[in-house]
Amino acid sequence: MAESRVSYKELGIVNTRAMFKAAMAGKFAIPAYNFNNMEQLQAIVMGCVESDSPFILQVSSGARKYANQVLLRYLAQGALAMIRSTGSKLNFSLHLDHGDTVELCKSCVDTGFSSVMIDCSHHPFEKNIEETRKVVEYAHQHDVTVEGELGVLAGIEDDVVAAKSIYTQPDDVEKFVKATGVDSLAISIGTSHGAYKFKPSQCTRNAKGVLEPPPLRFDILEEVEKRIPGFPIVLHGASSVVLKYVEMINKFGGKLDDAVGIPEEQLRRAAGSAVCKINIDSDGRLAMTALIRKALWENPKEFDPRKYLGPARDELKVLIAEKNRNVLGSAGHGKEIFGA
Repeated sequence: MAESRVSYKELGIVNTRAMFKAAMAGKFAIPAYNFNNMEQLQAIVMGCVESDSPFILQVSSGARKYANQVLLRYLAQGALAMIRSTGSKLNFSLHLDHGDTVELCKSCVDTGFSSVMIDCSHHPFEKNIEETRKVVEYAHQHDVTVEGELGVLAGIEDDVVAAKSIYTQPDDVEKFVKATGVDSLAISIGTSHGAYKFKPSQCTRNAKGVLEPPPLRFDILEEVEKRIPGFPIVLHGASSVVLKYVEMINKFGGKLDDAVGIPEEQLRRAAGSAVCKINIDSDGRLAMTALIRKALWENPKEFDPRKYLGPARDELKVLIAEKNRNVLGSAGHGKEIFGA
């Protein structure tokens, strides 16, 4: 039996409009955290409650299939009830990350998502406009906000695969935004999907022997800001690939050689510009994998999932709060947006 249509407003959550407005005014970025299971969801929610940070729960097409689209609706409701049980008025958006078809985006609008991304950046420019516009027209009928994308990020994340980056062309952004009516725009300035964002040949080694990636193209970002002043910009592939988790994974039986992410100081700089949404997925995966590997390595007889998923969840919560405070600058802004 098909599930009946539901609005995100019935679930009690919000779209991204008010959050982005506050982020633009306050020079910080809203964290957008991907999740696939209950432990990740608990960590994101409690990390954001403890740091009083507005946030976006992101679900890829693959994660939606994994979790089940019907269950996701109730997970969102449960997350909001969990927040309210702490006495907080914090709220969040439920967002489709990298929707690749108009049909998928419409389905998410119909099943309680408050925000969707239509990623047709792999298509020719005019085709990208055409498909994005279809999603905007449908989503806006339901007051759902839409993110589009110009430029292509390299790397691998779920179903998103690209061999190389194609930087966003500033000359295209004004026409794209006007022609599509999107609410925010993801651009490519050198970030990349996955834990292996850069090849060693693209990096340099610092005095400690640690690989450092090429700097982000802030010149492109600044030019985009000039073309569409005051418009919300999004950065994908913005995990820092925290070195301590990579080292822990390798210490306890993993193999993550030369995994390199985006330096946190560059993300802080971006968060102070028109970038008002920063996506973080790989860092959460690495943190959980590191703690799970450690727990199972040190306790090879353990078979109770709570004993290895619990520490992983707790570590992810700490990471989330630290990102909100030290990287995105979003900590403390929840009460400002949603009330005390």
